[in-house]
Amino acid sequence: MAFTAKDVQALREMTGVGMMDCKKALTEADGNMDKAVELLREKGLAASQKKAGRIAAEGMAYAAVIDGVGVVVEVNAETDFVAKNEKFVNFVKGVAATVVANKPADMDALMECKYDGTDLTVTQQQQEMVLVIGENIKIRRFAFFTEGVSVPYIHAGGKIGVLVNLETGLTAEQVEAAGKDVAMQIAALNPRFWDKSQVTQDVLDEEKKIMMVQMANDPKMASKPEQVREKIVMGKLNKFYAENCLLQQEFVKDNSMSVEQYIAASAKALGGSITFKDAIRFEKGEGIEKKQENFAEEIAKQLGK
Repeated sequence: MAFTAKDVQALREMTGVGMMDCKKALTEADGNMDKAVELLREKGLAASQKKAGRIAAEGMAYAAVIDGVGVVVEVNAETDFVAKNEKFVNFVKGVAATVVANKPADMDALMECKYDGTDLTVTQQQQEMVLVIGENIKIRRFAFFTEGVSVPYIHAGGKIGVLVNLETGLTAEQVEAAGKDVAMQIAALNPRFWDKSQVTQDVLDEEKKIMMVQMANDPKMASKPEQVREKIVMGKLNKFYAENCLLQQEFVKDNSMSVEQYIAASAKALGGSITFKDAIRFEKGEGIEKKQENFAEEIAKQLGK
């Protein structure tokens, strides 16, 4: 009996098992869906089906530099207890190593990669972990930098993972301290933008609008000429940059300078140049407190539900 790609997808939705294993099972079952499900259960692959329906919102964010490539991943589990399990932590590190080795384009590509040090795909290894640990486990997202020098920082044992990417002629060891300081600032303050140049015109227009309305409602300000109020608004925008843009923020460890000035001072002290290029900040279960329903939908979508 022949089967189609839709049959493979249907089997995946029924069992939560990876696409390639579903295809193999349908081939072995000669296209019979019930027989394919039975085969997957016999192999232990579909044993995680019930667990796969449960929301994994704990876990950890992990950042590292492997063979010069900076990588950050978030892997979710159901409980904080499992998130501290050595096997789970090693699985997360293996996911990061797999990302570095394969540099996948997206989550689908990653799940079909060979998991680091094994002949299993990432999907299969994830299913193995579900069976071993007894909780639903899901790889949620990843990112990596191949250029420049990356500096990782992990806050609170995996609550937040930050990866800072720098352009520099100095060695990774030389810029590590400065990079970590910047990463810690990002972890603590979660800036909306990296630099004021990234603030879009619509954001500026909205801020200006709010400020002008506030002044119009303030008796002391309402009587002032419009050009004076415009000048005051420009001053307030500088405060907006200082609060929302990383490089313009006050450096937490030394409030006499901005982050941008701190980076420049660090480069000067080291006798070289350091330029902040980019960063990634992953917070475990980010958005779940405010958007529980959306987070559940996201996980369900990943599960093919």
